[in-house]
Formats: sequence, C-alpha cells, structure tokens
Amino acid sequence: MLGQKATIVIDLGFGDSGKGTVVDYLARNSRTSAVVRFNGGAQAAHNVYTTDGRRHTFAQFGSGMFVPGVKTHLSRYVLIDPPALLNEAVHLEARGVRDALRRLSIDERALVVTPFHKAANRIREVLRGSGKHGSVGMGVGETKADEIAFPHQAVYAGDLRSPETLVKKFTFFQNLKYDEFRDKLTELENDADLRDEVRLLIGSDAPDKLAVTFWKQAMRLRIVDGGYLGKLALEGDLIFEGAQGVLIDEWHGFHPYTTWSTATPDNARTLLREIGFPGKVETLGVVRAYFTRHGAGPFPTENKSLTLGLPDAHNTFGRWQENFRVGWFDSVLARYAIRVSGGVDALAVTNLDRVAHMPAVKIATGYRLASATRNEYTATVSEEEERGVIVRDLKKKPFLTDLHYQETLTGIVSRAEPLYADVSPGTLTTVIERELGVPVTLTSRGPTAAGKRTRAPLRLAA
Repeated sequence: MLGQKATIVIDLGFGDSGKGTVVDYLARNSRTSAVVRFNGGAQAAHNVYTTDGRRHTFAQFGSGMFVPGVKTHLSRYVLIDPPALLNEAVHLEARGVRDALRRLSIDERALVVTPFHKAANRIREVLRGSGKHGSVGMGVGETKADEIAFPHQAVYAGDLRSPETLVKKFTFFQNLKYDEFRDKLTELENDADLRDEVRLLIGSDAPDKLAVTFWKQAMRLRIVDGGYLGKLALEGDLIFEGAQGVLIDEWHGFHPYTTWSTATPDNARTLLREIGFPGKVETLGVVRAYFTRHGAGPFPTENKSLTLGLPDAHNTFGRWQENFRVGWFDSVLARYAIRVSGGVDALAVTNLDRVAHMPAVKIATGYRLASATRNEYTATVSEEEERGVIVRDLKKKPFLTDLHYQETLTGIVSRAEPLYADVSPGTLTTVIERELGVPVTLTSRGPTAAGKRTRAPLRLAA
C-alpha cells in the first residue's frame, strides 16, 4: 500500500458542478481500484462522455465505470434503488460496459428506497404547493426520515436476501403511508402524475409482489459486509465520489431547501478512518465557472439572462425539481462550502469553455446586507453607515443540529445583494483561486477527459 492515495470529490455548489466528469478523468489517470459512493442515492445524475462518443448518466454506479477494471462500491451511507440499479446496468451494457454488475459491491448496511417511499415523497411534494422544497421525487429523504423514526422497520441491502423479511417491512411502510395520506388519496388519484403512486398505496397485493421482485433482483447483486472496503483499498487507489452539493447538505445547507444527505466529505473521511487507510488523502472541491441551482431555494447571483444564455443539456424543467437556474460565480457561498467541509486541498473548475466567448464574466466577492443582520452569522463584516453592512463570509454553525441557524442563514442569503467584480474569462481560474484561498489543480473545457488539464496552481500566500 506504499504510495497509495484516496481522493474525495465533492461539489462546492448546489449540485450539478461536474463531479462525474472529474471522477472519470481521475480514474483514467491513476491506479484506481474502485470508486466509492459515500452519500445520496439514485437521484444522482453524473454525466460522463467518452472521446469515442459514448455517454452515460451515472446515478448509482460510480463514474469510473467506463475505465476497464475500475469497480464501484456503494457504502453504507448510500441509499440504493435495486430496480433502477439494474436498469442502469442495462444502459451501461448498451454503452459497452458489459461487466458492470460484476464490478459492483453493496454494503449490506446500505438503506433501500422502497416504492412506497418514492410514492410518498412525490405526493408530499405536490401537497406543498408553492412551498416546494425542490425534491427530485426519488424517495431518498422519505427513506432517511423513516429510518430515524422506525429503525427496526427500515429496509437494508442485507434484507434483500429474505423475501419474508421484505414482505413484512414493505407491508409496514405501505400501511404507514396510506394512513398518512388516506384523506387525500381520492383527490390525488385524478392527478395523472400521481395515479400510479396512489394505486401503489392502496393495492393490497403490492407488498407481496414487490418483495418477490426485489428478492429476485438482489440475486444479481453482490451484497457484502462492512469489511469489504478494506479489501478494495488493498488493490489500488480509491476515489470517493460525492453526490449533490455541499450547499444543500442536510446539516449545513439553507433550510428547508436541503437534502437528507451529508454532502460534505465527512462520510468519506469516516470510512477511511474505519479501514485504517494509511495513504495520502486529498479532498478535491468541484465548482463550475458559474453557479447553478436546480429547484427552489435561495440563489443570490441568479441571473435570468445567464439562465437563457447558458442552457444545460442535462438539466431542464423537471416534474419535481422544476426550473434549472443559472447565476454568476459566488465566492461567498463557495468559501462557506469549503469551511463547513473542513477545508479542501484543491479545486477543479469545470465548464470553462461555456464562458470563454464572453467579453467578461462576473464573480461575487461579497454581499451587501441590511444593517440589522446579526453578525454572529457572518465571519467578516465591514460597516457602512447608511447602506448596510458588507460581508465576505458566512460562519459555520457551532452546533451541528442547530436548525434555527440554518434557517437564519437562509434568510440572510435570500436577502443578500451580491457585490460583483468583472473578470476576464482567461483569468477566471486565477481569480477563483485567490478568492477561495485554495489552489486550482484541474480545469475542464468540454465534457470528455480530453478537455481536462492538470494545472500548476498559483502560489498562495501562507
């Protein structure tokens, strides 16, 4: 294991920053044994293009699967959706990856998202009306919440080996969700988008049929114990691929527009400690050359002209998340994401080709806030008597479970007036490096590995 390395890849934005394409590049340029997923579930959508014209949207498989021999390990922190996982394997096979399932392992402690959780998630989001949280409708948050409330009823990957266990647990969750929404089901059955979800909650034979289906599907999956990751570490370098973005992290995002998932590097670092990983560990923060957000929630630098001028090929209006929004690069939020992540060692900047044609781009270096803003939530403040206060940083909350703190930050960010600096596209990476105090070591111009370049970082002052 001499000289071994683990790279933790996280998204410092609201998601969709290009983690998949970065992971693909890293897997092609190292002695990687496995890509380890350490949060999220099937709602991930990491798009990877190859130079020979293939494309795949990685959801549950790690984004290194186009590289022969690189494995995927779904850790206990990942929520799995077996039917979707097998469908993804079929899609990979059509793209030339014929051994995807043979290269996959799943920790037996990983949570399983049931169809009843997905149905409840979608019904709940519709009932929120104008107060939607931006859910992707995949049942991840619903499953996590029920694990906390009913830990002995939660379905884990190890339970997939027993159809009897699945019947009992599926029946419990069907009854639970039916009882919660019973007064709304007749009304919602007329909603074309929710008809299948309603039928699932009222179908008396659904638990039995689904239990048999999941059990048969599990026969094709390698479900392993908690020690398996240590064995993978003996075979080569590891890449830990994060899902979603730090700015929607369950503990540090802007409540209630958050995910039920830890998007910071914490889970990956825990897994490495548990196996006694002896090698070098590097955390790589991924950002776009501009910011994006898919769904509801505060977005200080959102710009309608940019949203129209920089349409995204893989993120359009969706039934559950709705609009894909675009804004200028936000140094305040990026610095906050780095802080709550416990720091990062390097940055990867993607989508540089998409702004290269612009005469100038903007970067938010600070916010102007009303004078009444409580300073305990901001790390640096310079007073302006009549025009409010200028802030450059937001503080990490002192107590992890302090929901009020997250709600207050939501209010601050929602009212923020960004202060911009104009930057030449050719110097953007250098400016980002200086603003965030972290070296940019990887740049991306284009979707394939051929568009990636390692970069000699600017020498930052100590």
